[in-house]
Amino acid sequence: MNRLNFLKSLSPALAAAFLLSSCGGDSSNTTGWAYNDSDNGGFSVNTDYEGQETGPGLVFVEGGTFTMGRVEQDVYQDWDNIPRQVSVQSFYIDENEITNTDYREYLYWIRRVFDIDYYPEILTTALPDTLVWRDELSYNEMYVENYFRHPAYNFYPVVGVSWIQAMKYCSWRTDRVNENILIEQGIFNEFPDQSDADHFNTEVYLYKSGEYTQQNKAGLEDHNPNSPFGDEGRPVRIEDGILLPKYRLPTEAEWEYAAYGNIGSRVYNRVTDANKFTWNGSASRNPEADQRGDMLANFKRGRGDYMGTGGWLNDQAATTMQVKFYPPNDYGLYDMAGNVAEWVMDVYRPLTLEDVRGLNPYRGNEFKTWDKDYQGLGALEVLQEPQRDGDSNIVALPGELPRRDVTEEENLNRRNYKKADYRDHIDGDKQSSIYYDAETEEGEPLMYDYATTTLVGNTTRVFKGGSWKDNAYWLSPGTRRFLEEDQSTDFIGFRCAMDRVGFQNLDPDREKRHKKPKRDKFKRYNYN
Repeated sequence: MNRLNFLKSLSPALAAAFLLSSCGGDSSNTTGWAYNDSDNGGFSVNTDYEGQETGPGLVFVEGGTFTMGRVEQDVYQDWDNIPRQVSVQSFYIDENEITNTDYREYLYWIRRVFDIDYYPEILTTALPDTLVWRDELSYNEMYVENYFRHPAYNFYPVVGVSWIQAMKYCSWRTDRVNENILIEQGIFNEFPDQSDADHFNTEVYLYKSGEYTQQNKAGLEDHNPNSPFGDEGRPVRIEDGILLPKYRLPTEAEWEYAAYGNIGSRVYNRVTDANKFTWNGSASRNPEADQRGDMLANFKRGRGDYMGTGGWLNDQAATTMQVKFYPPNDYGLYDMAGNVAEWVMDVYRPLTLEDVRGLNPYRGNEFKTWDKDYQGLGALEVLQEPQRDGDSNIVALPGELPRRDVTEEENLNRRNYKKADYRDHIDGDKQSSIYYDAETEEGEPLMYDYATTTLVGNTTRVFKGGSWKDNAYWLSPGTRRFLEEDQSTDFIGFRCAMDRVGFQNLDPDREKRHKKPKRDKFKRYNYN
């Protein structure tokens, strides 16, 4: 009996078990040599891996196909969100927007670890701009003085944070989460004495672990008979599946997909997701009679109407509101409509949806590699001073690994990419301009000459969703706006995302139906 007929003869459960056992087990299906056996060379394989853990603050979003783009009239006539069917793979995204308390924890760590007198710019470039609350014809000094630090606003979404600052926060969060995982696993000592370059960084630990000893307590069992780590055990590797992938901003496609929360709206392979707002996917958002008619998001109802009338404040907020105050969408995500708009990773182009790929669409790739010759070091070394770009902006902190753009010379034999910067690929670069002469390699860009012919350039980023300051039109996930990556406002915040590795669903039995969060009765979340 051949393999195919044998599998057909088994029950579905037994067939699945057989397939899994043939792919794993305690010995190699290729050579027959035992895994994790020092007598057989010591090749290590995590045969007990049970799948990716959900990182702190994250919610799993099962990926799929959906129609991205406009779902209502384009009243501004921008024509920048033409509907297109795309797919996103499964990912994780924060349950709620990053709060003032979350961001203050980040700033506290910077003060604790770095010599701020010697590196003042590390702190100053991370501080949110509290002056975004000021207005020429509105009195908002209370927010300027209190919003970021007063305990009354502890769990309100942080604002005044640029796209660049949000990305750096995500990098910091990656390291702190993975550091805590190693502490909980007993591999690291708790509360280490870290300073300047001597702090935990995930990449340094993974790729230069032999030099990272500040927190080492006990390593994993090393099956290599010639191990250089001795009896103390070896450091954790990617192959162990213990450390999590990096936190990052969601892509525009991921954010829009998660905002719709279209669980249960798919009919076989026919995707029916023409929702206008994030709560359309639920048949009954507020099932209790005394909650019917309550506002489902924090936004501006009309000119001058930010919160309703005295005695009946319809959304309970003049500006922002604490996170988790309004009901979540069907993925269990809060404030995907209203409260604050949110940064996403993408570079803005009006015709992005006509250009990007159908799977994991994204514009903004800048391919980099580690810089082994940074400042003449001649080898990959941990930074002792901040690394700056040509504009003197800090791109890497002490204790991290230096990076540089990939070069065309080192990618001559590649077909999938050739250069480092693809932010303007096909849309606005010289090669796509009608004024570009391929023979002489001369010419000027036709479009996106920033600050000369347009306000759109390679440093212009997308932000999604409506805010407390916006009318209902912007609450639709299909709308999109843009701002320079180094700018910030009083109505833009952010939340983090993370890649899903391996299986695209959570159920180990490969359950295909994603269950909705159970909500017997909606109750406003209260931090107090």
